[in-house]
Amino acid sequence: MPLHQFDYLFAIGTIFAALDAWNIGANDVANSWATSVASQSVTYIQAMCLASFMEFAGSVGVGARVADTIRTKIVDTSLFANDPALLMLGMVCAVTASSIYLTFATRIGMPVSTTHSIMGGVIGMGVASVGANGVQWVGKGGGVGAINSGVVQVFLAWIIAPGLSAAFASIIFLITKYGVMVRKNPAIWALRVVPFYFGLTASLLTMLLLWKGGNYEVKLTDPEVAGTIVGVGAAFGLLILLTLVPWMYRVVIKNDWQLRWYHIPLGPLLLRRGEAPPPPEGASDGIKDYYAGRLTKDELEARKAAERGDVEVVGSGSPVEAAGTKAEEGSDAASAERTTATTTPSPLAAVQHAPPKSLVGPKPEGKWFEAAVLFWYVKWALLRGVDQEVVNAQSTHSRLASNIEEVHAHATHFDNKTEYMYSFLQIMTAATASFTHGANDIANAIGPYATIFQIWSDGALPAKGKADVPVWILVFGGAMLVIGLWTYGYNIMRNLGNRLTLQSPSRGFSMELGSAITVILATRLKLPVSTTQCITGATVGVGLCSGTWRTVNWRMVSWIYFGWIITLPMTGILSGCLMGIIINAPRWGYSGSLE
Repeated sequence: MPLHQFDYLFAIGTIFAALDAWNIGANDVANSWATSVASQSVTYIQAMCLASFMEFAGSVGVGARVADTIRTKIVDTSLFANDPALLMLGMVCAVTASSIYLTFATRIGMPVSTTHSIMGGVIGMGVASVGANGVQWVGKGGGVGAINSGVVQVFLAWIIAPGLSAAFASIIFLITKYGVMVRKNPAIWALRVVPFYFGLTASLLTMLLLWKGGNYEVKLTDPEVAGTIVGVGAAFGLLILLTLVPWMYRVVIKNDWQLRWYHIPLGPLLLRRGEAPPPPEGASDGIKDYYAGRLTKDELEARKAAERGDVEVVGSGSPVEAAGTKAEEGSDAASAERTTATTTPSPLAAVQHAPPKSLVGPKPEGKWFEAAVLFWYVKWALLRGVDQEVVNAQSTHSRLASNIEEVHAHATHFDNKTEYMYSFLQIMTAATASFTHGANDIANAIGPYATIFQIWSDGALPAKGKADVPVWILVFGGAMLVIGLWTYGYNIMRNLGNRLTLQSPSRGFSMELGSAITVILATRLKLPVSTTQCITGATVGVGLCSGTWRTVNWRMVSWIYFGWIITLPMTGILSGCLMGIIINAPRWGYSGSLE
């Protein structure tokens, strides 16, 4: 029967579970899409739309399977058998502590592990309620079983997740770099490997759906599962070969500026088109300069020299010795020349990307209750979170990225046409990573909330230690995640991407695919990983593939690592204090002696 005497606990749990899911969207979703936005494969608004769909689909479709993991692998719930309401209170304290800490971390722009945040909350309430012996510090059994549960998994994740992701992403990028990017005619080589990479990504997504499962039961034998994974990948790769590849051949190789995205389904028929006519003046071929505003090492040195007055930058962008700058100090001409060299902006200075058109627009004149002004307030409330300039913000100086131009200058610039082809791959890998994230991390909010709801509605512990997750809770968590992404996801997005290392479609694709492989492999092996740690490790790994440590902003990496380390103790202390104060507080009408 429902525990109506604890309706207030259920209400408080609902509020803070919503805040926790909101923070997962605001803090964690950037892990999947920051690289795509930073490399300009998609615009920020496009990333938000794609992320909303994939995250919600992963949350609702697969999220139920992992909803009990956080609770059952940290605290022995059988200790609450005589007082189930105490576990309900504990989960309220855990999700409250987690959501408060995540709100603070998101506000200051610190990417943290939402998984470790809720784990800290559960540990804190467990120590406060049943003592340290009630917390599973080390997993039971040997081998993988000893590390895939218990508190020890948090510390191992600091090494396992970034290490595996860095290894996978580095391997993928090195194959891409030396197999495609630095070869003669790299665009032709990209056309050859794109179908394979698309097929591999489709296979990985199929693995997740079959291995993890969700609100469905997979009744396939192991050979059938393997055949399905390979078959789906091969079929999707063939579809790309017959549709996208001919379209990219015409657009990139043949410079057919007349084709648009809706011509992709025509496939091989596009190969029968004749030579494309010359484009009209001012027409765009649709291929971006993915390195616009990113200086090479030589260009950066030339700009610094120009700013010092050592050189004069000519219109072509080549630095030449400033003739006459060694003239005597009394020469007016020489003095004027030196002044120009130091005060005139250099053409080699980093060029900011054109900011997107504002979706909100300027506030109209008038009283607040007038229709035009009210409509503007509605737009501001709904669209302010996506009406942000993220790409430029990632490239600007900050206390954590004061050396960002130096970091970017040590990275190689590849052919833009080849990068363009990898932008399509990057969108798919980002979508796969986003679906994977929704399937895994929504449990951080709805796992404790499902326990709260079931104890409140049934008055007993969940059977066999597992809490059934109603579909409405999955929808509730997925919806709050999407709202968090749209309203405040930009704040973390600005600190990832270009502020860690130089991004481009080929690099971002390698990072996202390496991260997705790590998460899916860890799911299969039941190893603890965090998506935040996976994408950070993958980014560092790809950055180091340039052959120097200078291509990585170690200040930002240190900031992120610091966030990982303090997350668990901070949420544990906050949750433990809340739980301890509540269960040990004096009651109204207390009649015992105060002596």
